[in-house]
Amino acid sequence: MFHGWRVVAACCVIAAVAWALGTFGASVYLQAVTAAHGWPVADVAFAVTLFYLVSALLQRFAGRAIDRWGPRPVMLFGTVSMALGVAGIGQIVERWQLYPCFVLIGIAWATLSTTGIAAAVAPWFERHQGRSMALAIMGASLGAVIGVPVLQFAIRRFGLADGLALVALGAAALLLPLIARVLRYRGPHDIGLQRDGGATLAEAPRPPVTPPIATAANRSVLLWSAAAAFALGLAMQVGFITHHVTLAQPLLGTAGAGLLVSATGASGFAGRLILARIVDRTDVRRLACGVMIAQTAALLSLAVWPTVPVLIAASLVYGYGIGHITTLGPIVVRREFGAAAFGTTYGKAASVIQLTSAFGPAAIGVLRDTFGGYRPGLAIAAGVTLVACAILHAGGRKASCAEQSHRPSTSDD
Repeated sequence: MFHGWRVVAACCVIAAVAWALGTFGASVYLQAVTAAHGWPVADVAFAVTLFYLVSALLQRFAGRAIDRWGPRPVMLFGTVSMALGVAGIGQIVERWQLYPCFVLIGIAWATLSTTGIAAAVAPWFERHQGRSMALAIMGASLGAVIGVPVLQFAIRRFGLADGLALVALGAAALLLPLIARVLRYRGPHDIGLQRDGGATLAEAPRPPVTPPIATAANRSVLLWSAAAAFALGLAMQVGFITHHVTLAQPLLGTAGAGLLVSATGASGFAGRLILARIVDRTDVRRLACGVMIAQTAALLSLAVWPTVPVLIAASLVYGYGIGHITTLGPIVVRREFGAAAFGTTYGKAASVIQLTSAFGPAAIGVLRDTFGGYRPGLAIAAGVTLVACAILHAGGRKASCAEQSHRPSTSDD
């Protein structure tokens, strides 16, 4: 088997653990910590926001470090940081102690989430660039399906302190040897192969199947329109995920809310499976816009009709979009800019995406505390998601126009 597919499989496992203990775990930490200590939801949500802020500041450095040294040392460091942060949440007794724990999780998230996984996979593939990334990040949905129930069971069975310590230890025991063994190469050139594993370096290199479309005329529009659109979309998405358990608990109870979060993750898993089949022959910007429109409708439905059937249906629709939006950001950049220095290029966009999305949990928490419920915040989130869709669509069209207007002047010269 081409080693690139082993890298994809390893990254899928890494994504499962990272999303289970990071994004989806945050909703469990929010509910468990507020229940255990009686602290306001907004205060704990601000600590979750810190985890995304720290990650945002480190995204570019994480991508650049993987480009320079390869994924193994970077992801080993991230795994240790994640384990320490998660275990620490169970030990806190004062409110300020939340913050160093979520700083550690933020450091881990910068290295183990989308930027790290995409940068680890990007050098290995050309023909299957979209499919490989979609399959690698598919682990995020597995993390949602199994992560929330495992965390809830561990906390319920062993208590907050011992339960989170056991989960953190298990995550480290799984990831550390996997990363050390599978991610020891930086790319196919380290083992004498071309991308996709179909030709050796001694043979004539093949031209890329999908040449990058970024040029001096349009690269800024392409990169920053994608960054802005996915930043706004993911801010609302992260906010929704963080508050999902608390939002669903009054209607479904704690156990029912946990099952709904798992079902939402399963919906995202199905979305990623479909994405993996179609992404390499699809206009990815247009696909992302369609998914954002569906997520807008789901959020509006929850804001207008907060009933059990609507909650379940809207969560599943929104979850399907989570699988796409989380994955399509790096795929858009990879397709439009190519594999060369992908970690550094996407790291720039990821810093903006993470910095903006960091405010999602706190924004939804403040809106909830201000209005005494989630409905106004969900309506605002729907509007922001629609704006993200418009930015993504307009950026693609503007970049195309910029390139067309640039070509005649170039030929005249």
